[in-house]
Amino acid sequence: MAVLATCGLIAGLVVAAASFPAVAMSGLAAKAGAEELGELPPALVEQSSPQVSRVYASDGKTQIALMYDEFRSDVPLAQMSKSMQDAIIAAEDHKFYEHNGVDLKGVARAFVNNNQGGGKQGASTLTMQYVRMALAYSTTDPQEVVNATKDTAQRKLNEMKYAMQVEKDLSKQQILERYLNMAPFGNGAYGVNAASQVYYGKKPADLTVGEAALLAGMVKAPTAFDPTTEGGYPQAVARRDYIIDNMVDLGQITAAQGAEAKKEKVARTAKRPSRGCVSVAKNHWGFFCDYFYRWWLDQEAFGETTYDRERLLKSGGYRIVTTLDLDAQSAARKRVTEHIADTSQNALMLAAVEPGSGAVRALATNRKFKIDDAENPQNRLSSNPDEAREGIRGTYPNTTNPIITGSADVPGYQAGSVFKMFTMVAALEKGMGLDTTIYSPQRYKSRYLDSAAPAGCDGYYCPSNASASESGNFNMWTGFGRSVNTYFIPLQERAGAENVVAVAKRFGVRFRSADDATRADDPAQAHEWGAFSLGVSASTPLDIANAYATLAADGMYCEPTPIQQITTAGGAEIETGKSACSRATTKDVARKALDAARCPVGDRAQLGNCGGSTAPQVRSVVGHPVFGKTGTTDSDKTAALVAGTRDLVVAGYLANPDWAAHTDRMSHGIVNPAVYETLADYMKDRPEKEFPTP
Repeated sequence: MAVLATCGLIAGLVVAAASFPAVAMSGLAAKAGAEELGELPPALVEQSSPQVSRVYASDGKTQIALMYDEFRSDVPLAQMSKSMQDAIIAAEDHKFYEHNGVDLKGVARAFVNNNQGGGKQGASTLTMQYVRMALAYSTTDPQEVVNATKDTAQRKLNEMKYAMQVEKDLSKQQILERYLNMAPFGNGAYGVNAASQVYYGKKPADLTVGEAALLAGMVKAPTAFDPTTEGGYPQAVARRDYIIDNMVDLGQITAAQGAEAKKEKVARTAKRPSRGCVSVAKNHWGFFCDYFYRWWLDQEAFGETTYDRERLLKSGGYRIVTTLDLDAQSAARKRVTEHIADTSQNALMLAAVEPGSGAVRALATNRKFKIDDAENPQNRLSSNPDEAREGIRGTYPNTTNPIITGSADVPGYQAGSVFKMFTMVAALEKGMGLDTTIYSPQRYKSRYLDSAAPAGCDGYYCPSNASASESGNFNMWTGFGRSVNTYFIPLQERAGAENVVAVAKRFGVRFRSADDATRADDPAQAHEWGAFSLGVSASTPLDIANAYATLAADGMYCEPTPIQQITTAGGAEIETGKSACSRATTKDVARKALDAARCPVGDRAQLGNCGGSTAPQVRSVVGHPVFGKTGTTDSDKTAALVAGTRDLVVAGYLANPDWAAHTDRMSHGIVNPAVYETLADYMKDRPEKEFPTP
């Protein structure tokens, strides 16, 4: 019955076409007894094919990554060569400029032939093909995609109905433009702009007759007519020549031009553009690119689920200018490689953030952003003996783990005394002054319960200093400058450990590990977190760089961001990713804390005397007013330095990402120069800016 009904409808359409050849096809459906056409689906009103999103460095010119599932970038018809426009018509639809969306005689002939057992015939016009592709792209349901493309009479009727309406609403030029921007050309190229680049490395406006004919021939069957394969090459050449002959017959070119076009060499290679973050590893942008990618997937503004957000990124045609400073990134990577080998099991990780904006300017480490080859692995066995015995390989030299920025699976590393800054801020917020003096013995018995060796004594937490010379009376300038543990634990007691933890949270420490998060979220547990000031919770270089940048921004915390500007395919700028800043502490507290933070890095405090430093060479190398802090954990399992100016803050960790309980002793002779040399490189030739006076 379905076949008879379809045949009846087609017959009616054919009769109508024969009877009213000058009539626009808009009324034919009614004349043939079909339903009114009604409104078009949204996919046919606005083109919805996936577009490549392009990611740029902060200069807005240097492309650092392409994000796409289908390599496609639309261009207007005016930017496609006349040969390309003619060739696709010669290949697919000789009567394109004559019909009104449907070649009724051809459809009827194909229908009768196909149902009588003849060879398969198509008879789909360019407009009908466009309708089919647009409908397929408009759905996320796999079954609807099948329904939009499977070879059934109902699908053909839908295409005919919509094609006639499309011809009413769009000009021939608009239809041709949309078709050529949507069609598949094989080897990952969708649309003529992508195909021109993949096969010929040129713009579609520059395609010759022979090149255009080859591309036009591939649309029918991109795999079968693929000139880059052994079996596809002769078929591609034959179809190209067939299309050239059609172009001659249609009067698009002369016979002489056709003969010349057939002599053109057919490209046997295709250059697919790289995509995603692994593709930019050679430029050492991979870890930043991955940070951007993970940031995008976290943004609810881009969709309800991570799947929706990823699909939008890879199909939305966005122009994304990131905060990546190429000079800062190059300097950071250079300094890393000067101080540690890429093959080291230990990771030297640097993060650079701009105060006042949260702009992440650089992320560098002695790792290649690369998935290790499982069949021919380059990574060595894990430095963790338990993992090594099971044949588990480590993250060196290749990894795609976010070791610099952190994730649920990479909570970070103990950073040591850089956390003392949070204690100082909490104390200042409680009304204590920078001159608050505390007698600091070599070993201090705190009120916090802790019986674990070696820090426990008589059931209490009893921290010690690095050396006996750190005993005596200290204030915030001298205690911070010399990093006196037994000054900061009693200071934490006075300020309240829960308040210190609250400061760290306001300054952007994420507490990604489950144990840390539980203690940080419960004031009662945080109140008893005795060793918090000594950096026993996990953090990342990015966390700490941005936390110290909050001081340089007069107490304004700006959420770290990889985004400078996002523009839609239509040219509209969107707000997502712009700096989201909030006051983390008062301007006066921030300036006071920063004044004391000048002491550890060899600078002079404006209101007090430093009395010593742990990284005195920073000020002289950077050549600008600086502030910062060193950090070391028990048994030197991590070494850290954060150093900054009013323009940039750089934090560096030297740690083992694979085994927290490793036995190596991390050296400040590695991490410190990498940090302050990177900062010095960035500050070179910049005007000197003094910090505001508290």
